[in-house]
Amino acid sequence: MADEIEETTEEVTEPVAEVAESDVVAEEAPVVEPVAAAPAPTPVAAAAPVEEDGARPNRRKIREGLVVSDAMQSTIVVAIVERTRHPRYGKTVQRTKKLYVHDAEDTAKVGDRVRVQETRPLSKLKRWRLTEVVERAR
Repeated sequence: MADEIEETTEEVTEPVAEVAESDVVAEEAPVVEPVAAAPAPTPVAAAAPVEEDGARPNRRKIREGLVVSDAMQSTIVVAIVERTRHPRYGKTVQRTKKLYVHDAEDTAKVGDRVRVQETRPLSKLKRWRLTEVVERAR
């Protein structure tokens, strides 16, 4: 068994061809031009384009409707009438939607025509804020 180990551990040496320095061709490294530093990233809010009057182009929705209830504290219910064409018959159909609107000063009363603006969620149902009372009830 010792003979087998000796046989397997024999070194195999082969002559290595020597390369003369004149045979080696020096490759030129590609010239890399410095790249200008990238501008610092701007915040998303600052990147939004601003119109001439200072307002952003994607303003919140504004609706106009009639106050149908003011029984709650600092909340009114506004009925918005939406007129759409029926998809099949083409007739104009009125659809009424009730919006819960935040009225901090309790200025609006039943029957008033008011303008409301979309806002962040203020409670479970309130997603609108009173902007102005357009016309008082008679």
